[in-house]
Amino acid sequence: MTKPNLTFFCELKAEELRAVFSSPSLFEDLVALEASLSLGILDLSQERADVVRQLNQRGIPVIAWLLLPEEQGYWFNLDNAPHAAAFYQDFMEWTRQNELLWVGVGFDIEPDIRELQQVTDQWWRLLPTVFRRVFDRGRLKRGRQVYNDLVRQVQLDGYLVESYQFPVMVDERMVGSNLIQKVAGLVDLRVDREVFMIYTSVLRPYGPGVMWNYASECSPLRSEYRKGGSAHLRRFAGVPSIGVGSTGGGVDIELADTNPLEWEELARDLQFAWHWCNDIYIFSLEGCVQQGYLSRLEGFDWEGPLIYPIQHSQLVGRWRRFLRSILWVSAHPLIVLLGLLGGIWLLARLRRLASTGE
Repeated sequence: MTKPNLTFFCELKAEELRAVFSSPSLFEDLVALEASLSLGILDLSQERADVVRQLNQRGIPVIAWLLLPEEQGYWFNLDNAPHAAAFYQDFMEWTRQNELLWVGVGFDIEPDIRELQQVTDQWWRLLPTVFRRVFDRGRLKRGRQVYNDLVRQVQLDGYLVESYQFPVMVDERMVGSNLIQKVAGLVDLRVDREVFMIYTSVLRPYGPGVMWNYASECSPLRSEYRKGGSAHLRRFAGVPSIGVGSTGGGVDIELADTNPLEWEELARDLQFAWHWCNDIYIFSLEGCVQQGYLSRLEGFDWEGPLIYPIQHSQLVGRWRRFLRSILWVSAHPLIVLLGLLGGIWLLARLRRLASTGE
């Protein structure tokens, strides 16, 4: 039976990481699933190096998912690009000292964690910042340049580069906008593999529709269309993948329902993702361990029947068209202004003709 390539995200502090991997059965489960691990590099500790070494010895592919201290924003974004570049140099020195092996390096592109925490209780304080960002072109250009240079450096060091992105980045590319990047601090990078984080646990009850609608962007046919299609879509020509979740774990930000996926929900998302692409990422390994999902994944029926979320997918499709309209206007303000002026002139002309009887 054919099956996808599975990668598990793991985002644990050093002591918790050592405790989870103290069980030999976990290594056996990963080997049985032929799975890879995207390991969050929350620190450069000896405990973390020891776990990576054990994974290397068992032939389990490991991706270094780079993360920053919370006081620097935690995830990569436009405002902490210099910190990201500096951390990569420290990471490489730690890698050499401990003789660690990686198959790739992951950039998690998300807003500053401090701003997301502020949204939950004092969102109005961010409004002046958002307004300034909309008109600040230099910030986007500077941040993008640093990250593009960093991507090239990682590739020169012999690693594949992955980015973990919100799926709305697809909509922004379709219309050639950069509004979301400016407001949220995201950065659109050309990498070897891009993983769309479609976590239906925080999208209930519309999660299935969001998953199905955006997952279709990861099909091989769509990937080829990106390579040969419009200039905006060609900005990304890597391998698209889908991240499903969450099964538990991760940072605690009270923006939405964060209850972990039940097994039936995870199975549904996995089947939807497998319908569209060959590479699936699961957040998180620790959540799957806690809920006993790894053993169930070993015998999972990837070819099982699909129940298509037609109604919710259509709703998400309408929402995406509305979003792209807003993004298009933000990307073409001059055209919109000229259109409005032309419409006003035409209306005034028609009224003048009507009043003179011509």
